[in-house]
Amino acid sequence: MPLAPFARVVRIAHIVQGLIDWIDGVNNAIGRFVSGVVILMVMTQFMVVVLRYVFSLNFIMMQEAVVYLHATLFMIGSAYTLLHDGHVRVDIFYRTASVRVKAMVDCAGAFIFLLPVCGLILWSSVPYVAKSWAILEGSPETSGIQAIFLLKSLIVAFAGLMALQGVSMGLRAALTLTGHNKSSENKV
Repeated sequence: MPLAPFARVVRIAHIVQGLIDWIDGVNNAIGRFVSGVVILMVMTQFMVVVLRYVFSLNFIMMQEAVVYLHATLFMIGSAYTLLHDGHVRVDIFYRTASVRVKAMVDCAGAFIFLLPVCGLILWSSVPYVAKSWAILEGSPETSGIQAIFLLKSLIVAFAGLMALQGVSMGLRAALTLTGHNKSSENKV
């Protein structure tokens, strides 16, 4: 009978670990998919330069495509970068801190800073994006890409994916602090 609360805690830890694994899997898959955008973006930019300076041809749609691809890469790929700890950290103590201190910093950073900022971005960008979708906003150039509403939608996707990764990061840190993070890929 006294093991029942412990079993419940272990079961909750397994459920939380499953949620963490799912979020990490989603952002990992999206990040790997979006990484192909780099090649497409570089090839498109190369073609723009060659066409412009060698053949004196200018295609606005190709120039705008570079902007769309660049935005997609950074807005959608940022959660993948956070998952793999690729964001720039300006710290002096974090890298030499113990696993427990790192977990406390990550937990506080995710729940006190990252999630509220993502919430603010979502709160302020959803009406902006909705207005763009309502009119199916397009490029001001007649030969441009007529899908600015899709470009603006990346703001919402960015905030949503970063919030999901923040939840994963915070929960992983919480599991580490409670001694339930037994994964071999401890991200803290």
